[in-house]
Amino acid sequence: MRKVLSILLCAFLLIPFIFNEKVDANAFTGNTYYVDSIDGNNANAGTSPDKAWKDLDGFANCPSPLKGGDTVLFRAGGTYECCVTLNDIKGTKEAPFTISSYGKGEKPVLRTDNADEVFTFIDCSYITVSDLQITAPNGGGIWIDTISSESIGITIDNVYFYGLPNGKVTNRDDFSRGAAGARAAVMVKGLPANSRYPVNDLTISNCEVYDSANGFMIWGSWNDQQNPWGGEKDPVYNTGVLVEGCYFHEMDAEAVVIGICDGALVTHCRAINTCQGEGLDENGNIQYFTAAMWFWGSENSTIQYCEIAGQKNYGDGMTVDFDSDSNNCTYQYIYSHDNMRFMCNNAKTVPQQNNTVRYCLSVNDNKGRSAMASGSGEDNFRFYNNTIINSGEIQFYHLTNSLIANNIFVAESGAPMNCTLSDEITAGNTYSNNCYYNTLTLMCDPLAMNTDPGFAAAELIEAYQLAINSPLIGKGMIIEDGLTTDFFGNEIVSNNIGCYMGEGEEPEVNTENIFEKLVRLLRNIMDRLMHEFNIIKRELEEMFAG
Repeated sequence: MRKVLSILLCAFLLIPFIFNEKVDANAFTGNTYYVDSIDGNNANAGTSPDKAWKDLDGFANCPSPLKGGDTVLFRAGGTYECCVTLNDIKGTKEAPFTISSYGKGEKPVLRTDNADEVFTFIDCSYITVSDLQITAPNGGGIWIDTISSESIGITIDNVYFYGLPNGKVTNRDDFSRGAAGARAAVMVKGLPANSRYPVNDLTISNCEVYDSANGFMIWGSWNDQQNPWGGEKDPVYNTGVLVEGCYFHEMDAEAVVIGICDGALVTHCRAINTCQGEGLDENGNIQYFTAAMWFWGSENSTIQYCEIAGQKNYGDGMTVDFDSDSNNCTYQYIYSHDNMRFMCNNAKTVPQQNNTVRYCLSVNDNKGRSAMASGSGEDNFRFYNNTIINSGEIQFYHLTNSLIANNIFVAESGAPMNCTLSDEITAGNTYSNNCYYNTLTLMCDPLAMNTDPGFAAAELIEAYQLAINSPLIGKGMIIEDGLTTDFFGNEIVSNNIGCYMGEGEEPEVNTENIFEKLVRLLRNIMDRLMHEFNIIKRELEEMFAG
């Protein structure tokens, strides 16, 4: 896993700094070094902008090893070859080791042509990387790993990652060999991991990832054998992970994976046209699965206030995914649109517990079927106050002791809602105060409303607020969850069905009369019969073809 290091690394960066006595961290600020690829000179002292080094080789003249509290600044507008490993650099919260930029102009570009990372941080704490551009056409961005000690307090802020490998592949990326192996902007540890030491209090904020296969792959440790596909689960979770205000777009694969984390938060991010690899071979068989933002083996974590759109991966391509024994996790306030599907949850060995999806808006996620639960299933799953518009098939299988309430399901023409009545008898699930439109009511939810929801307008996101005369105003069940706003940011003042909880928006809309409703229900019955006929026809064709 060792790299071929620059003179900078050989001379200084592999030398750990050890404090022999207690230091007042508030008083210690460290040294600042400047690198200027435009006007710098490696014969300079490197201690001021007018005495900047030209490139990293200038550190050969550095009078002391780099340490926590030091700062390395790259001049804006320059380009710098960089393939750097930092071992055991220990900053503090008050005096981090900082890598950033200075001067006016475009953020400096740090790059490598190697099949390697621009930065690797091993057993490091309190490092801040900010205000840079990072590109590696044959490698990856930043790899954070632990071998012999915990990593804590690393911050990556306002970094633009672009031009990482982004071409078509025939299988999932390798998450076990760092950011380069995964074609990722940031890789934390790996799957499987190299150690049981976590990466805690990691913050990635205000970053952009463009034209790269993967974004932020964040992994803890699954068990002592480091074998996530076998043996007992005995995780060491990463804690305090925050991903905030980031934008991912035009990517072959995934934006954010929250793997083996406890208490992680992904908030106010956008993933647009990620998962562009369809994952099919020439015969239409699925080769691999990718999704934009998802949980893997995590606990007590949340993805919220995010927009996820344009996923094309045929096997997955969904917005909501609780995977591989993720428990007590939540998606909320998500705007999902034009994806392969909205949701497909997949427990690994036992039913996942206490996961929640609430106050989400899904529009045109209809290229494939959505599944509330698959694999070992979901127990005490809570799916409420969501608005699902123009969906494909939704399967309500493998649920136990779960709540499905206050949701609007508007189906694409002919798309069914499916459950198994015999399983529902013993499942202990509660279906309450839902609304179905353009499809037959779910068989296990017979008391639901089947009516035009009465949206206030058309086309725009705001369309899916309810009109003042909507039949769904005030018709939801009360759910005490401590939330104070709905999907649209309105204060919750009414118990409605759907993700809008106001008192209704102008103008009033036309509502169905009894004749229109009967015609629509007859059409829904015919659509369902045609759907079942096509399934039987396809199965017979496959049987005779085989």
